Amino acid sequence: MLVQGSGGVSVFALQFARMMGCRVIATSSSDAKLERLKELGAEHLINYRENSDWGTTAFEMTGGKGVDLVVEVGGPGNLPNSVNALAVDGCISLIGVLTGFAGEVPTAALMTKNGQLSGITVGSHSDQLAMSSAVEAHDLKPVIDCSMPLEALGEAFRHQESQKHFGKICVEL
Repeated sequence: MLVQGSGGVSVFALQFARMMGCRVIATSSSDAKLERLKELGAEHLINYRENSDWGTTAFEMTGGKGVDLVVEVGGPGNLPNSVNALAVDGCISLIGVLTGFAGEVPTAALMTKNGQLSGITVGSHSDQLAMSSAVEAHDLKPVIDCSMPLEALGEAFRHQESQKHFGKICVEL
């Protein structure tokens, strides 16, 4: 599995993957954040600012097999690298669009790998209950960067935009 970045979605995906015994490759633009991802169980680390061809690097880290799942938070700007990292019959779960809402999809490369690109949105109520049960059963502790009151919602979004956070930014009601 490959997770991108150190935001709440990617960190939680890493935690769940490790909980299930998966091997994880993590990317970030920060070596300090990569070290924190390693502490959470990421086996391989790639600084994408230093390595613009991180998809090929991830593919090579798997011994040329590729990753079965990419948790894609970057969007169209990342898709070529995500496809490069992908194993035959692998899946890219698109849950974010940090690089924009439109762009090229390397369809021929995706087809060559018999890959699947799936858009992900908020799950169902039963999905939430199943996730909560798994969190409790495995004593998984979500990584919380900070918590802010609802009145500071603008500040919470600015903090997220700064990309200085690691894990979830919570808003208190």
